[in-house]
Amino acid sequence: MAITRLMAPLLLSSFALGGCVAAAVGTAGAVGVAAVQDRTMGEAVDDASASNEIKAKLLSEGGYGEVDVEVSNGLALLSGRVSSPEMRVKAEDIAWSSTRVTDVANEIQIEAPGGFFANASDELITARVRSSLIAARDIKSVNFNIETYNGVVYLMGLARSDAELEAAAEKASLVGGVNRVVSYVRVRETPRRAGAVTRAPDDELLGGAVY
Repeated sequence: MAITRLMAPLLLSSFALGGCVAAAVGTAGAVGVAAVQDRTMGEAVDDASASNEIKAKLLSEGGYGEVDVEVSNGLALLSGRVSSPEMRVKAEDIAWSSTRVTDVANEIQIEAPGGFFANASDELITARVRSSLIAARDIKSVNFNIETYNGVVYLMGLARSDAELEAAAEKASLVGGVNRVVSYVRVRETPRRAGAVTRAPDDELLGGAVY
C-alpha cells in the first residue's frame, strides 16, 4: 500500500526522533512518483505533506494504530478500525484540520483490534490488486492508489477516462479475497466542447462508488 498501516509504537518513536526527516523522505518519494503520474509535482507534494501531517496528529492522540491515511488529489481517505464512535469522529476532524485537504472520506469502522494477521491479509490483497492493474495494458496503474480493509478495496487517484476507471474497478473486483471495491477515483477533465453539459464541482465527489 502506498501509505502503510500506522504501527503505533514504532512510528511514534520515529516521529518523535525524526519526524522532519521522515516527512522529507516521503515528500521526495512523492515528487518522484509524480514524474510519471498525471498530476503535478506540487499536487504530489501537497498530498504527501497532508498525509504526513494527519498521521502525525493521529499518532500523537494514541489509539489509532490500525487507521490508514491516504491522500490523493486533496482527498483524504481514512480506513481501518477504532474502538469508539468518538474516535472515528475525532479522526475525521483531524483530517479536516489539514489546510491541504479539500475532501475527507471516512471509511473507519468501529471494531475491536484486528491484529497482525488481519492486517497482513489486507496487505496481500492490495499487492494482488496492484499487480493486476500493472498487468492491464489499458490502465495507467501508477495513477491509482490502493487501500484495503477487511477485504474491501478502496481505489483513489485520477483516471484518464470513465472507461479506465470501470476497467480498474473490474480488475480489482476479480482479485481473490476482495469482497467489494469502493472507488474515490476522480476522472480527469477533458476539453469542453461547445454546448457540452458539465458537472458542477460539488457533484464531483458525493461518496465512494461501489462495485
